[in-house]
Amino acid sequence: MLGYLDFVPQQRFQRTLALSPNGRLVAYSSHASGHYDLWVVPVAGGEPRRVAGFDNRTVRQFAWTPSGNQLVFTADENGDEQFRIYMVALHGGEPTEVSSGPDCQRILAESPFDPTGRFLAYTANDRDPAAQDLIVHDLMSDELRRFAPPEGVAFEAVSLSPDGRWLLSTGFRSNTDIAVYLTDLNDPDVKPACVTSALGEGVFEPGAWAPDSSGFHLLTDHWSDFTAAAFYDLAAKSLHAIADPNWDVETLDVAAGVRIWSVNEGGRSRLHAERNGSPLPLPDIPPGVISTLSLAPDASFAVLLIDSAARPAELAVLDMAQHDFRYLTDTRPAALRVINPIVPELITYPARDGRDVHALLYRPDSPGPHPVLLSVHGGPEAQERPIYARSGLYQHLLHQGIAILAPNAAGSTGYGTAHQKLIYRDWGGIDLDDLDHGIRYLQTLGWADTSRLAVMGASYGGFAALSCLARLPYSWTAGVSICGPSNLVTLAKASPPTWKTFVATVLGDPDTCAEQLLERSPVTHADGITAPLFVIQGAHDPRVPQAESDQIVTRLRERGVEVRYDIYPDEGHGFTNRANELKAYEAISAFLYAHLINIGADNPEALTVG
Repeated sequence: MLGYLDFVPQQRFQRTLALSPNGRLVAYSSHASGHYDLWVVPVAGGEPRRVAGFDNRTVRQFAWTPSGNQLVFTADENGDEQFRIYMVALHGGEPTEVSSGPDCQRILAESPFDPTGRFLAYTANDRDPAAQDLIVHDLMSDELRRFAPPEGVAFEAVSLSPDGRWLLSTGFRSNTDIAVYLTDLNDPDVKPACVTSALGEGVFEPGAWAPDSSGFHLLTDHWSDFTAAAFYDLAAKSLHAIADPNWDVETLDVAAGVRIWSVNEGGRSRLHAERNGSPLPLPDIPPGVISTLSLAPDASFAVLLIDSAARPAELAVLDMAQHDFRYLTDTRPAALRVINPIVPELITYPARDGRDVHALLYRPDSPGPHPVLLSVHGGPEAQERPIYARSGLYQHLLHQGIAILAPNAAGSTGYGTAHQKLIYRDWGGIDLDDLDHGIRYLQTLGWADTSRLAVMGASYGGFAALSCLARLPYSWTAGVSICGPSNLVTLAKASPPTWKTFVATVLGDPDTCAEQLLERSPVTHADGITAPLFVIQGAHDPRVPQAESDQIVTRLRERGVEVRYDIYPDEGHGFTNRANELKAYEAISAFLYAHLINIGADNPEALTVG
């Protein structure tokens, strides 16, 4: 039987890319070297080249200077999300740090430079840990121009306009309350102005500017429960729709009279384009999920990052001129060259109040009945989608005969704002009920063996996994929690200072809602957990501190429950070191196999209590 490592992609990518100003090179962040470094590859094809990287830092964001001779990028240490900013020459040399002051959360604008390359826009909480300021850094004089946010708003710089006059940014309160701010840099006494305040609360996420700086494109749910593509006219102060489907528009780029965007249709990405207002035919692309795309300056092609259940994430080129699609990378592991990967079925199952829950159901191609893993995504404002999940872990479990149900329960994105908001200040309530209905659905399937049932999740998904084990009345066989919160009160109090408004809106204020938060916390119901548990935690996690995992592990071990606890001293929220990631997922696979398939066998490696 193929081992887990046979399913591991040759490399993974951060979910962003940047096309050089001349359209010849694509910059990306990959852990091909063992850590996430900055790489470039020719659009025409050829060997990738490493431009910059560190042994203990992860390259997260990056952008080209207008000349195309340098790149700017952010990097944090061991996943601590305290980002510093560096510049590096395209053709060699050591990175030079351009940020100053203490470690903090520095976030590059998506298009951070003015046309001359002199001014760099980003966001930082260096002045006040609880406030994300907008900063325009004069790289010639090293002076910083700073703009503080209003109370309860977290700023994030987006771009400088093509004429260099306007700084475009967002004001974040929650994932469903994002406003647009404009700052006139020609006015020495200006304050950022909210240009969407008259449109009410909602999602307004700005993107590409018009070439003449007359306005900008954006994604918004202003007109419906779903996210549309739109254009905001500065002079008229008006907003009009470009594409308004009954699904979410997710990515949008503009160049040379062409607009191209992707729509999340039930989890899969569908591409659409127009030239000067008329539909533009596009080459066929493999079914999957497009996480980012960028148009060439002349709009003759686009580069994108595409992921699918049958093939790991890849850089690819969509050639509009030749009407062709081609991959720039090939990350396929050995296993995919000898077996056919399992593609999930997109299903719905009934839940409370007449709602339907969308889910991905993976069924092994071997004879059943099959044990089932309930896999819960993070967020909770995220979406389980048909991708090559967890570096091949899904496909390896399927190869071993373990089925997977991956629901998009209340709180998930992709199915409208109302569905997303259902979980606000109700963690462990309606979402847990949706997961309960998922198990009931499994019980109606003749091939699913729900007497062998496990649950797994990371971050919010770890909280959900612990909640399932503690509060749902099933004979759970095993559970896996990766950086999962166990106490919602301590989680809320320990959250990053800039998240205060977000936490109060989405989770609940730990001062005024402590009783409900504690009642919904897995640690409160820890006596209900009897199944063997595998807990994984990064020691530098700034979002879910190690104390969250410590609490649940201590409570369970006091009762003699089998717990394996692996702490990674050089990781934060998730994995940035490839060796750590592979070690963890291989251990998870062995743990689930031991408890779901090879029950009772002598497997000390899988059952080690760490």
